[in-house]
Amino acid sequence: MRSGVERLREDLEILEAMAADMAEYLPSDVLYWKMSSAWMPMLTLGGYLMREYRLLTLRDLLDSEEQARLDTAVAQFNQAIEDKVVRFEQKAKKELGVRTRQWGRYLDDLRKEPELAGINYETAVTNRVMITAMFDRLQTPPYQLDGGLKETVETLDKGLRTRWQSGEFVWPADWKPAYPQEKYWWLYGRPH
Repeated sequence: MRSGVERLREDLEILEAMAADMAEYLPSDVLYWKMSSAWMPMLTLGGYLMREYRLLTLRDLLDSEEQARLDTAVAQFNQAIEDKVVRFEQKAKKELGVRTRQWGRYLDDLRKEPELAGINYETAVTNRVMITAMFDRLQTPPYQLDGGLKETVETLDKGLRTRWQSGEFVWPADWKPAYPQEKYWWLYGRPH
């Protein structure tokens, strides 16, 4: 099993590739953009923003060369989205709708089949983390967040809380400083 730092270094490589493709991706009609390397996930704003947040928050776990690469990738991303507020919002809101539906279906499946609770939760919860990353970005000027999507996610969270068992952080322990329990409670335990 790879360590949190090894996974962070992989995240950096993915972030660099995502930032490099962002200028072409953003104006396209494609939500899930195929990356040049087959092992990489599809490029989405949520995937980029989740990794950017994690890497910037945990940058002290990277060496100086990796930190410089991170800064370059973030600058490249910022340049790609500069003066494209409306397009960024449109694409982010579309992805938020998709990710919220995926998260809702996962939670609905758990409700219907409780014996599945916790199976692959570490992977499934990635959608919820991406939702938060996009909400956080859309709540900073000049962006605007659609209140309806936020209410939908809050309703899903209320449903999850009724079946929640607090416990250990589900991702690598090295990543805990990036995800305080008060805000990311759904990373500290599992549904039951």
